[in-house]
Amino acid sequence: MSSSLLILGRQPSISLAELESIYGSESISPLGESSAIIDLPYSKIKLDNLGGCIKLCEILTTIPKTDWKNISHHLSILLPDLINNLPEGKIKLGISVYDLNISPRTISSEALKLKKLIQNLNRTVRVIPNSQPALNTAQVIFNKLTAEPGIELIITGDANQVVIAKTKNVQNINSYASRDQKRPKRDARVGMLPPKLAQTIINLASQDYSQSILDPFCGTGVILQEALLMGHDVYGTDIEERMVEYSKINLDWLYEQASYDLSRQTYLLEAGDACNLIWQDFDCIASETYLGRPFSSEPNPDQLKTIINSVNVIHKKFLQNVARQTKPGFKMCIAIPAWFTKYGIKHLPMLDHLTDMGYTRKSFVHALDKDLIYHRDNQIVGRELVILIRN
Repeated sequence: MSSSLLILGRQPSISLAELESIYGSESISPLGESSAIIDLPYSKIKLDNLGGCIKLCEILTTIPKTDWKNISHHLSILLPDLINNLPEGKIKLGISVYDLNISPRTISSEALKLKKLIQNLNRTVRVIPNSQPALNTAQVIFNKLTAEPGIELIITGDANQVVIAKTKNVQNINSYASRDQKRPKRDARVGMLPPKLAQTIINLASQDYSQSILDPFCGTGVILQEALLMGHDVYGTDIEERMVEYSKINLDWLYEQASYDLSRQTYLLEAGDACNLIWQDFDCIASETYLGRPFSSEPNPDQLKTIINSVNVIHKKFLQNVARQTKPGFKMCIAIPAWFTKYGIKHLPMLDHLTDMGYTRKSFVHALDKDLIYHRDNQIVGRELVILIRN
């Protein structure tokens, strides 16, 4: 079976956990810090549903770890066949290098060398300049490098091997931005869950698109929206009537968009407290829970301790409520708060008592629990991704 290369997102451990959830640990081989090889042809991988991966690539060749001079030699051997298979028109060439400590100047020099090779094949060509070792997704989209006669070559590797690949698809950042920013109702006070992270949470919770997804803290409906687009039926509840109404407005808007066919998917919404609500039928839970109050600066230790304790009580009651309504084997992924302080990362205490509440935390082969916290620099409250299985 042919393999493919995936370029991972900003937090590779989260990307690897997502891939492992979907495809299994045996199918995934991390490569360096930024990529992974998956034992599937690229045509079998739906990048649009992977929140944690930014590029999907066809592997052209794999060679033992070597220096740039030898890599350059392999590129010059591979390129003629690639070019001869491209349709007529001006070729646009981009090169992206990951994890090999190669400067943009060296990459640009290589691109000019390949440009001359292409011109010797009687083809016109424009090279996309590198200000960084790797072109970002926006550059690939703007220059149409995934549409022939465009081409982006990927060079990446680790201590043992170098992989040369060709980009087949990239994350549709325009679609993400559109369905994030054009939704009628948004509310920064309850947090702005990125659609890409919502996809990852869903994939960590369920790998079966026929399963119905419950979000008991649905807010403005981002997880519900992304789950619908992935093929799930969805069920959202929230303690605030206003949030339920916001979700309804946003989901109705989504159904009206001509670019999405949601005729086979259904949604259900109701107001209720996740700590005691008796839910209707659902198959799994994917949710960003209550993160507590947002902070622009680090609170003092006593204030933070009070907040952690109150948020912990809510989560404990919520998990106990879920346990009463589910059977062994039930699975969920919840994004819960973790606080970044000058004294280290503070976690919810209930994580140390999951067994007492009837749960086992799922661990991964290719990612550590401590690295599954979605977080940006200077952010006080991160989102810790916790996958739980009912005992």
